[in-house]
Amino acid sequence: MSDSLTYAYYPGCSGTGTSIEYDMSTRAVCEELGITLTEIPDWSCCGSTPAHTVDHTLSSALSARNLALVERMNLDTAITPCPSCLTNLKTATHRMEKDGFRDKVNKLLDTPYNGGVATKSVLQILVEDMGLEALKNKTVKPLKGLKVAAYYGCIMNRPPEVMNFDDPEHPMAMDNILTALGATVLPFPLKVECCGASFGIPRKDIVMSLSGKLLDAAKDIGADALATACPLCQMNLDLRQGQINSAGGTNFNIPVFYYTQLIGLALGLSEKELGIDKLCVSPRKVINAIGRDEAS
Repeated sequence: MSDSLTYAYYPGCSGTGTSIEYDMSTRAVCEELGITLTEIPDWSCCGSTPAHTVDHTLSSALSARNLALVERMNLDTAITPCPSCLTNLKTATHRMEKDGFRDKVNKLLDTPYNGGVATKSVLQILVEDMGLEALKNKTVKPLKGLKVAAYYGCIMNRPPEVMNFDDPEHPMAMDNILTALGATVLPFPLKVECCGASFGIPRKDIVMSLSGKLLDAAKDIGADALATACPLCQMNLDLRQGQINSAGGTNFNIPVFYYTQLIGLALGLSEKELGIDKLCVSPRKVINAIGRDEAS
């Protein structure tokens, strides 16, 4: 375990709105593990997908502004739970390694970014800085009896030359964490396939088709639940599960947790702290079954 577990924290827009339970569970888990998160003051939106599809310079400036704020905090690492935010932060840093592009971006900023901040996901620091053994030792309520499919989505580890974490085709970070906490993590063949992402607004049919395939695959392998690290993935698989059932004549009833919520349960945190009540597909039956075999 790393000696210093203090980071600048970038919650991202979804963390204060549609995926507030992800932010809640991230903060609660980190506090329980002794990880210090200092929220970046006056942080702003990274631009998400729309910004970089319209203007690479503007998109990089939005992320560079936030990283410049981290430099003013005298911290050298910024972390975020959201893969989309992380992709934008890392892509901006990668592009700004070129002097001409860096100068172009910094001309748009009140405070220039000097390139002194590392960016990581919460998942990455839990694996690399905290460590699996430390997580295992902190577990008070092992996830025994939970059969879960770890779903990473399509951008968590891509492109690999920018993200520099885990295997882009067969990532294992979530698998390894949940296994350390006592869960049975099932081999999930579609773990990096797309859920439809932001097409949930203009083309719901695409999301229902792609997310339906993911739910079908999870059901086929006997998963009690899915675990994800992406707000868009969680929304499409959880919020739209009823729509998928109606459109396709299916009867999926698979809870979709943020992996931080499952960590929190293993650490003995309350469901309220973890925002469990905000999930659309009820996880009650699954949660009640955790540890049942061990207790019997």
